[in-house]
Amino acid sequence: MANPSDHIADHTADDFDLNTTLDGPISGLTLLQRSLAFAEVSMVAYLPADQAEVAASGLGFDTSHYVERDGAQAYLFENEHDRVLACRGTEPNEWNDIRADANALTDLAETVGRVHRGFKREVDDIWPHIEPFLTEDDDRHLWFTGHSLGGAMAQLAAGRCDLADIPATPTAVFTYGSPRVGNQRYVASHKVEHIRWVNNNDIVTKVPPSWLRYRHRGNRIYITSKGVVHDRVDRKTRLKDQWDGFLSGLRRRKIDQFSDHAIAAYVDLIADADRLR
Repeated sequence: MANPSDHIADHTADDFDLNTTLDGPISGLTLLQRSLAFAEVSMVAYLPADQAEVAASGLGFDTSHYVERDGAQAYLFENEHDRVLACRGTEPNEWNDIRADANALTDLAETVGRVHRGFKREVDDIWPHIEPFLTEDDDRHLWFTGHSLGGAMAQLAAGRCDLADIPATPTAVFTYGSPRVGNQRYVASHKVEHIRWVNNNDIVTKVPPSWLRYRHRGNRIYITSKGVVHDRVDRKTRLKDQWDGFLSGLRRRKIDQFSDHAIAAYVDLIADADRLR
């Protein structure tokens, strides 16, 4: 596994010791196994197309489609059981990604309500290139996933797919360190199952701020500062744990809010939780 602080796009498929090998439908996995699989898919989405194809093959996908338009990027990974749309997350040295994250003004959503303008424009860029892959009418499950900006894009793309006049129907969305994407009306309008992973002090999960009327959607699964997974945790307990995580980070000379955001950290923590179950 790459170090969580490493720039993943600088790695190759050989650098990752992946935990997942799909030999059947993803729907047959436990929630933790599914979450681990999609976290690893989200990490693979950071790789260049040739390396992502190799890594995806190792995960159990025999077909990979790479979509890129004006800086927005995604992969569609397929096998005989499943299709997974993995949106690439924020690269700190990519101006297009920084611009998308920073553009906190809202636009009317393609569905209902208002959404983050920068995230919507990323999906607008790639949607015409994704939609043709989703017109195939078959029995395979269709999943959406992504980390950081990719998580926001995955949510928007799944919502658009759910209401579009195409045969494909989203099965579920799995996101890691995703920011808020829209207002309460947008959040309430979506019925696609969404599993939203939050690692302790991950700063990206706290933006854009709620006072700008942004809201999260989905079922939050929270990872404590000690790596314990909770699907239900009250606000008081979570705030104390985040303070503990911050102090622990200082002792390790790390800024917890940033190190907790790394997709490799999510992969390692979910893998550890799965092994303990």
